Amino acid sequence: MAKLVSSTYADALFELAIEQNKAGEWKEEIEAIKTILQENPQFGELMSHPRVLKEEKLKLAEEAFAGKADPEIVGLIRIVIEKDRYTQIEAIFDDFINSVKEYEGIGVAWVTTAKELNATQKTAVEKKLLETTDYKTMEMHYLIDEQVIAGMTIRIGDRVVDSTVRTRLNELTRSLLQAQV
Repeated sequence: MAKLVSSTYADALFELAIEQNKAGEWKEEIEAIKTILQENPQFGELMSHPRVLKEEKLKLAEEAFAGKADPEIVGLIRIVIEKDRYTQIEAIFDDFINSVKEYEGIGVAWVTTAKELNATQKTAVEKKLLETTDYKTMEMHYLIDEQVIAGMTIRIGDRVVDSTVRTRLNELTRSLLQAQV
């Protein structure tokens, strides 16, 4: 349900951003707001606290963001507070940012390997991803997981390519367990 709520609000804001030709501008503002909220977790605690009146939360949000962010973004924050969905604000912002990146042709790839890749290997992986996808650029994130053993897992959105030795060993184990002797 949380995903449905966040994507509903994010999709509405994204459509408005496209309509007003402000997708990139709003993405930057929302990234800045996300950073501010992450650096000030007490603000989120206050906004989520059940004993703080909704009117007070709205006033605090207005003071914090009005005049500093686009009125449409401030309006979204107000609606989220009014509907008691503030706990979903980060997911809403993430969904919006991902929609804008997709719209701008920016792919976000998560590459997991057993060891750190060197610069040449990273460049080769990024080049291959650009050749095999429709993205103009890639935002690369590299993770280390020694349990991978060898090979790599690449995740872009909901697509996953898994060429790890760990996965191949697991598949072989399942196959041997199912085989009748």
